[in-house]
Amino acid sequence: MIEGLQKILEVIVECGILIFEYIGVGVIICTSLVSLYKYVTRKPDTRIYLAKGLAMGLEFKLGSEILRTVVVRQWKEIAIVAGIIVLRAALTFLIHWEIKEEEKGAL
Repeated sequence: MIEGLQKILEVIVECGILIFEYIGVGVIICTSLVSLYKYVTRKPDTRIYLAKGLAMGLEFKLGSEILRTVVVRQWKEIAIVAGIIVLRAALTFLIHWEIKEEEKGAL
């Protein structure tokens, strides 16, 4: 009974991880394409738009890594997932900092 519930949880978590990963990748790709168009047409908000899109995509990917912690079983896997979470959180922080600095410069 419990083993069956664990298998169901693993399947649900794996589906959730894939959904968050795909959404994150989709957001990054769409943002990049729109930003490329904005760059070619010389729109002034291109950098801010790209940074916000990258931050949003990274947040979805960070969510998938947090969800992945539900199904890890060994300390080595936990360490790897924790490292990925720290790196993605740092990237998100740096991008948000860049957005704030860019918006200050735009004023």
